[in-house]
Amino acid sequence: MITFKGRHTPQSIILQCVRWYCAYSLSYRNIEEMMAERGLRIDHSTLNRWVLHYAPKLEKAFHIKKKRPGDRWRMDETYLKVKGEWKYYYRAIDKQGNTIDFLLTAKRDTKAALRFFSKAIGRNGKPGLINIDKSGANKAGIRQFNSDKNRRVKIRQCKYLKCDTKLRERVALLLEGHLYRQMNLGI
Repeated sequence: MITFKGRHTPQSIILQCVRWYCAYSLSYRNIEEMMAERGLRIDHSTLNRWVLHYAPKLEKAFHIKKKRPGDRWRMDETYLKVKGEWKYYYRAIDKQGNTIDFLLTAKRDTKAALRFFSKAIGRNGKPGLINIDKSGANKAGIRQFNSDKNRRVKIRQCKYLKCDTKLRERVALLLEGHLYRQMNLGI
């Protein structure tokens, strides 16, 4: 339960400001100006505190209500330039193309793959089958997850899976503009 006890501003105003910041590419000063146009004086530093305090809690609450993904996942990774540095973007999708989970890491190795699988499976439950490309790090990451957690997740490697998920990644990155925001919040 998210509590707003002790806040001087009504809950609806706080949630609206946090939503605007997370959903759209607005700065704190833009939201401060928008609120001033509506007759509310809210400082940009207060908005920053609200976003840092409530965004992770809201993300956690939304995740609880999220529909459980299917039993078969497709997983791939690619690299993106974030704030001038190249990062590896791990992403799992279900059969309908909905994003199950994602992770940005500095390296592409077994440790990063294991971290991604632990996060995705911990939050969404164990899939019966994961389709991956011919990456050895991903296969080693799933095998290590199976041995560490004493679970059996089947692996199916497909040479041409990368083409299928690359297109979806590009579309998702265009549609999901909040990826950059989540990186800044550390969610």
